[in-house]
Amino acid sequence: MHILIIEDEPVIAQTIADLLATQGDTAELAYDGVTGLNRATTASFDAIVLDIMLPGMDGFQVAQTLRQRGNVTPVLMLTARTQVGDRVTGLDSGADYYLTKPFSSDELLACLRAITRRRERQEETALSWADLRLELSASVLSCGSRSVGLSQREMSLMSLFLRQPERVISKEELIRQVWGGCTEENSVEVYISFLRKKLHHLGSRAAIHTLRTVGYRLEAEP
Repeated sequence: MHILIIEDEPVIAQTIADLLATQGDTAELAYDGVTGLNRATTASFDAIVLDIMLPGMDGFQVAQTLRQRGNVTPVLMLTARTQVGDRVTGLDSGADYYLTKPFSSDELLACLRAITRRRERQEETALSWADLRLELSASVLSCGSRSVGLSQREMSLMSLFLRQPERVISKEELIRQVWGGCTEENSVEVYISFLRKKLHHLGSRAAIHTLRTVGYRLEAEP
C-alpha cells in the first residue's frame, strides 16, 4: 500500500512510516493540513493517516474538503483528542476510523487493513446468501419477488452479516466496523431489531440470532 501521513510531529510521522515499511508499504509525509490536502488531491494513495491538530488547516477541515471534492480515499484519523464529541466530528467529517494516541503498532496496522478492505468491498455490486440478495449500490435487500430498502446503518450491518454468515459477531466488533467505534450498545440492538423486522417482512428463512453475552449470528432455516 501507498499511504499519505499528514502529521505535524516529525518523530511520530516517521515512526508510522517506518512501521509501514516493515510491512512492505510505502509512505509520503506532510506536516501541515494545506500541504497534506494538496498531496491527497494530486496523487493516488491507498489510505491517509490524518492528525487533527495541524497547522494551516486542521484534520477535520482536510477530511471534509476531501469528501466534498469526491475523494474517497480511506482516512484513519489519528489524534490525542479523546472526547466523544471530537470522535463524532471526525467521523462526520468523512473519516473512516478514529484512533487515539497513544496507539499500539498492531492496532494502527489493523485499522489501516480494515478501512482499505472496506473501500475495496464497495466495488462489489451485490451480496447473496441463502435466499437473500443485497444490492449494494441501491441499498435494497430482496428475497424472491419481495424487496425492501435499507438505511445506511442497516446496509452496513447487513453486508457485514452476509459476508460472514453463521459466524458469531460481537457487539464490540459491530460498533467498531459499522459505527467506527463511536456509539452506545443499545444502538446496535435498535438496528438489529430493524433488520429482523425487514427479514420477517421479506419472508426470508434467514434470521439474526442473539447469543447472550456473546454477540449475533446470521443463520438460515433449512
